[in-house]
Amino acid sequence: MKLFVKDKSFYKTFFSLTIILALQNIVIYSVNLADNIMLGGYKQISLSAVALANQIQFLLQMIVLGIGGAMMILISQYWGKQELDNIKKITNIGIKTSIVVALVLTLIIFFFPHQVVLLLTNESEIIAESVSYLKIICFSYVFFALTNSILAALRSVETVKIGFIVSVFALTINVFLNYVLIYGNLGAPELGCKGAAIATLSARISEFVITIIYCKFFDKKIKLKLSDFKKLDYNLFKHYIRIGIPTIASDFLWGIAMGIQTAILGHMGAESIAANSIAITIFQIITVLCYAAGNSTSVIIGKNIGKGNLNNVKEYVKTLQILYLIIGFATALTLFLSNRYILSFYNISESTKLLASKFSVVLSISVLGTAYEYPTLVGIVRGGGSPKFALINDIIFMWCFSLPAALLAAFVFNLSPVIVFAIIKSDQIFKSIVAYFKVNKGNWIRQLT
Repeated sequence: MKLFVKDKSFYKTFFSLTIILALQNIVIYSVNLADNIMLGGYKQISLSAVALANQIQFLLQMIVLGIGGAMMILISQYWGKQELDNIKKITNIGIKTSIVVALVLTLIIFFFPHQVVLLLTNESEIIAESVSYLKIICFSYVFFALTNSILAALRSVETVKIGFIVSVFALTINVFLNYVLIYGNLGAPELGCKGAAIATLSARISEFVITIIYCKFFDKKIKLKLSDFKKLDYNLFKHYIRIGIPTIASDFLWGIAMGIQTAILGHMGAESIAANSIAITIFQIITVLCYAAGNSTSVIIGKNIGKGNLNNVKEYVKTLQILYLIIGFATALTLFLSNRYILSFYNISESTKLLASKFSVVLSISVLGTAYEYPTLVGIVRGGGSPKFALINDIIFMWCFSLPAALLAAFVFNLSPVIVFAIIKSDQIFKSIVAYFKVNKGNWIRQLT
């Protein structure tokens, strides 16, 4: 079997989807970067506080991504068969599921913010700032869940440009309101963390409004209407749950694990919290191609399985793995060479800056694993109809190895934050080895529709 397929339409679809999704992710993560830089310029304590508070947002993001991932597995196969009625029904199920999750999290955070933040750090000043931020930002959770569930459905039928447009609007609104409300410019009161929360809430509402306008007047594929959400197809709901539970559980556990990782570093001092937040934000922006490749792969693989083009799927997989490796090496080099330049924009202490730089070097190594294992396990294996394998892999390497090892390193052996951080990220390399053998066996292809 040839390593590179000759099908030009494959490359056109892969790169067009990947590039648009990468641009969208750049804009999304730029919102976090803007928050980091502007809050870092205001007070380092504010930066650390919002970094911790955003772990709750990250948990919601991961659950919603899991719900959207389950939608994509089924919708992409239905898209291959052109069964639009079932696509609408799955979209209805996914949106309602994400609303329930967002409402539950909103209520928990609104009534128990102090108790939640206390799980992540024992720094009293940071806790107070985080609570003031969370009491406002929690109202954005439902808007975030709605917007991203709808965009996941659109992405599954190869409509991706609207996601980029929505994110650009959100970034513009967020940065402008950050400038006005954090520092008290243009006659506004100086609100600090609360100003950043109001800015982000406003951006989330604008995302939702633009998405609804697009669905109402411009979408020509799914053509969602309000009447589509009145009834739930319980047979299809059972099928969605059967497929979705491993996907949602995998992303949920990953989100919890990220919170635990932050908590480990959070109990190693305010400097570690700030350095981790900065390094991870830089990492997210530079690695957008890796994650975009996974999402675009899921659509391509699912669509071809839905069509019954299994020979095409097997040929695509060889080429995709090489593309992932190329993207990984390019990303690692970019992250390694650019991290100090990006850090120069931050108004933080030199010791925090140095620690963030060391964290970035660790990430420039672990990203070689991320760039291969994520699109392979999530895009190919999970997108091809075998979501349980990705879940089992995460449980073994993250929950049974890297997290326990990091806890021992931090609190029993009292190792440095850099070594603890390296242990935390080591699972990315190990998962790549398993991903290689699994994907090349070819026993992950499942016709689910």
